[in-house]
Amino acid sequence: MKIVVLRERKEGESRVAATPDAVRKYVAVGAAVTIEAGAGSGAAISDAEYKAAGAIIAADAVPVGEADLILKVQPPDNKELMQMREGALLVGMLDPHGQRDRINAYNLRKISAFALELLPRISRAQAMDVLSSQSNLAGYCAVIDAVATSGKVVPMMMTAAGTVAPAKALVLGAGVAGLQAIATAKRLGAVVSAFDVRPAVKEQVESLGAKFIEVPAEESGEASGGYAKEMSEDYKRKQSRLIHETIKKQDIVISTALIPGKPAPVLITEEMVKDMKNGAVIVDLAVASGGNCPLSELDNVVTKHDVIFIGYSNMPSRVPVDASQLYSRNLCNFVLTLLIGKEKKLDVKWDDELVTGTLLTKDGATVHKNFK
Repeated sequence: MKIVVLRERKEGESRVAATPDAVRKYVAVGAAVTIEAGAGSGAAISDAEYKAAGAIIAADAVPVGEADLILKVQPPDNKELMQMREGALLVGMLDPHGQRDRINAYNLRKISAFALELLPRISRAQAMDVLSSQSNLAGYCAVIDAVATSGKVVPMMMTAAGTVAPAKALVLGAGVAGLQAIATAKRLGAVVSAFDVRPAVKEQVESLGAKFIEVPAEESGEASGGYAKEMSEDYKRKQSRLIHETIKKQDIVISTALIPGKPAPVLITEEMVKDMKNGAVIVDLAVASGGNCPLSELDNVVTKHDVIFIGYSNMPSRVPVDASQLYSRNLCNFVLTLLIGKEKKLDVKWDDELVTGTLLTKDGATVHKNFK
């Protein structure tokens, strides 16, 4: 059983799909693990550490064509894909909604491609949940970046020269990233408010010490799997008025609202931005899906109407050491539980709901129900 871990080539990606701890676990079940030279450099992992864990370091030509299983963070580029043998297994965050053309490419190579961001949100999948582990870090980084960019002190300070009022922070979307953003902002001393279309998260928001602001309405924004759904036009009008009034007073806004498979909902309009405080900071974590504010710019920090916009599309990669550790554990749990049998060889549990929930392509055909 041959496993290959490739160096990520996408600009701005510093994570790696396997750490030395994961390599040891793969080797323990009989796998030969090849690591492309320099694959872990962005996450502060040396080739020597991989070698000590039992991996083979490929300094020149990486034997991708011999691999039974290829582990990635980002989708493979065309060169990597063309090197993979027919029937190989590919596991990573393959962005199937954003890169549908890749699905056809996997079929042409007859690759079994697993997109881990599609993992069903059930209890036994928690240890494999890459979206949660990476979104958690994104929420943390969003607050840290906002504070570093803002010209304001976060906690209340009482000094001989007078009292400094605490910063006010608003978090839009109380999923995993949003809840971590709330917790981080509270730890730093901010006065935090949060909004979400799902009334069920109110208790979670308040348990972190934030104020939950909500639109009085009978409809719920809860979709299957705990995700948010698109709301009615009447709800959106009420939502817009509420956010407009709230955002005027904020120093920091962290926006995290996403709808799977659809463009991010616009929550912050240009008119709202014009009414914000000079020097306020908006971190748009939905920028890769179009953004919660149309003024955000992908992978840029810009100032418009005296408000600073942070639009990094890959927040977890800004803390690649811990992001790689968490991602590698998620990936390893998936592989060892579902792809490798008791005989220490590849033995995919094709009928398991975690496999059917993540498997995009097999034997040259698209098999996932959402992408056929």
